[in-house]
Amino acid sequence: MMTSVDTDLIRVLADPLRLKIVTLLAHETLCTTHLVEETGARQTNLSNHLKVLREAGVVETEPCGRFTYYKLKPEVIAALAGQFTELAERARNAADRKRSCP
Repeated sequence: MMTSVDTDLIRVLADPLRLKIVTLLAHETLCTTHLVEETGARQTNLSNHLKVLREAGVVETEPCGRFTYYKLKPEVIAALAGQFTELAERARNAADRKRSCP
């Protein structure tokens, strides 16, 4: 049985700005204004990246007055980490197996 890593989620997290956002949100829940200050990104660019993260299920929103706060969904990151852990374990177990060439 092949273990498959969620390639769509990897693509989402592969963008440097999105990875920076996820890293910041791992420490605390932040609003767009905070994220603009922390990343130096333009508001529209940041909003587009947050939309991608939201649609991928990585972050969730929390309205608070006229602001929207973003919160990381740790279970999504943990699931991806689990996929990589399982892949690493399979590689360890397969280290001495070699398919012969025809």
